[in-house]
Amino acid sequence: MTELYLVRHGATAWSKSGQHTSVTDLDLTPDGVHEAKHLRERLDPSEFGLVLTSPRLRARRTAQLAGFEHAEVDENLAEWFYGDYEGRTSNEIREQVPGWRIWTHDLPGGETKTQVINRMTQVVQRVRDSGVDKAICFSHGHASRVLALCWLDIDIARGQSFPLATGRVCVLGQEKESPAIVRWNF
Repeated sequence: MTELYLVRHGATAWSKSGQHTSVTDLDLTPDGVHEAKHLRERLDPSEFGLVLTSPRLRARRTAQLAGFEHAEVDENLAEWFYGDYEGRTSNEIREQVPGWRIWTHDLPGGETKTQVINRMTQVVQRVRDSGVDKAICFSHGHASRVLALCWLDIDIARGQSFPLATGRVCVLGQEKESPAIVRWNF
């Protein structure tokens, strides 16, 4: 089975403030640039037979700064579309919807859980069908967690149990015959 590396993009102004960012195409902050460049110490582009990135600038720039200049854009790796909650923090949303969590509540005007699961399932299938030893995807916090959940065949509501920091790497693979997390958030 292919090992799948997931990389969350480096920090942006909104990732630092906790604002939900899907279609707003922010660039990396200086800290985010540092995080992306630091990935070069842990990732060797020559080891990966499939290199994919979200179409968003923050993910593409992270890939480039990490040494993956020729990453292929895959629209399915875009962040979960937040709709009316774009640019808002969880605390702001909870003022109107007490107890709101992306994993258990709807996103008015945004993407449904089923839609994001379908996109990430397509990425999982693409990776598994690729036949490469290692694949890497540069993406976003929520999208990467949904991708991991699809890899593991775990209910999306469990996404809250898999925090993912900016500029961090996760490795998915298998343990014997079962899909597994090899490393998380390193």
